[in-house]
Amino acid sequence: MISVIMIQQLINDEKFTNIQRAQAGLTRLFAEAKRTMSFFRVMKNDQPLGVLIPNEMWESFTEDLEALSSPNYRKMIAERRKDKRTVSLAKLLKKYK
Repeated sequence: MISVIMIQQLINDEKFTNIQRAQAGLTRLFAEAKRTMSFFRVMKNDQPLGVLIPNEMWESFTEDLEALSSPNYRKMIAERRKDKRTVSLAKLLKKYK
């Protein structure tokens, strides 16, 4: 479920640019990507060449991948998914406000 949400968010954050624009204004593209927390797929003749990702987004990706590569973390997630106890949103809001 979480991976589906993450993939959808990635699709929503994707922007496109051509190689000429990327070469002419790389710093500007990175600044825009950082400001909008999005990334740019760089194209040449309608073919993807690569992706420009702001550093903060890259660090977040690598942290997530590191966590997901941990057997202990995956085991903890699996155990939590088996737990059928629920807590209402109202109780959570009261607890964490």
